[in-house]
Amino acid sequence: MKYIETLRDGMHVSGVYLCKTKTIALTKNGKEYGSITLQDKTGQLDGKIWDINSPAIGDFEPMEYIHVDGNVTVFNNANQLNITRIRRAEEGEYSTSDYFPVSSKDTDKMYGELKAYIASFKNKYLKELMTAIFINDKEFAKSFCEHSAAKTVHHGFIGGLLEHSLSVTKICDDMAEHYPFLNRDLLLSGAMTHDIGKTKELSSFPMNDYTDDGQLLGHIIMGVQMIDEKIKEIPDFPHKLRSELLHLVLSHHGELEFGSPKKPALMEALVLSSADNLDAKLETMYEALESKAPQNDSGWVGYNKLLESNIRKTSTED
Repeated sequence: MKYIETLRDGMHVSGVYLCKTKTIALTKNGKEYGSITLQDKTGQLDGKIWDINSPAIGDFEPMEYIHVDGNVTVFNNANQLNITRIRRAEEGEYSTSDYFPVSSKDTDKMYGELKAYIASFKNKYLKELMTAIFINDKEFAKSFCEHSAAKTVHHGFIGGLLEHSLSVTKICDDMAEHYPFLNRDLLLSGAMTHDIGKTKELSSFPMNDYTDDGQLLGHIIMGVQMIDEKIKEIPDFPHKLRSELLHLVLSHHGELEFGSPKKPALMEALVLSSADNLDAKLETMYEALESKAPQNDSGWVGYNKLLESNIRKTSTED
């Protein structure tokens, strides 16, 4: 099969992909057409079926594996597949491991690094709390290590939540070393737990979509609830320390308009929100640069709505 990340304008495609979504819409002239999202482990691709009544277009549903034939074009600086033939794929034509994006980093190694940070804590209450969440709760730990950090924006792959959380933790650890007046254990606890609510906000693969609670409550509120439940199981956990940790999670989006119930009121909260924003934006730019071919020899790939800027890779010339 041709992986989605390798597709380029003008290429012919004939292979099996996971149909993530399927909708029927109307052109400006009132003609029906099909719009689908194809997925493999390297990314997603928008597909268009302009002649949905063609006998070459078989029946299929979302979340099914389908064999498609079509040609790659570029629309709004993104690849699009104009599909001429579709049928349901048969057993033996595909391997499920080819269709779900996975972190390029080793999950066991990342999880080991996270546990090493916990072991380095000096505050006994935070050490006990992080151990209860990430080590003793085997079911949660498994979910945390396998979950994505987002539906599409950044780290939207298996292991993405662990990769993002560990990256933010490393940034915060560096900041705590540079600014020794910061409470390192509190800051790293916030970094590790700031997105744990995403294990409930987003469903597992292959759906990787928002749950009802995710839509109604969001990962910040659910994350605070999850942390508070574990705190209640620890005798004499300091009330002020509880409030400070929960504040870090509540304020980690930085601004009210970005979904934070609170703005950072502690130095550690300010560092966490900055580290989270930095890691998310860097990954967003990295994924965008890797998934889109440059428009020309200049290397620019076009305007990115999330970053609100035209972007290109850094020059590698000496």
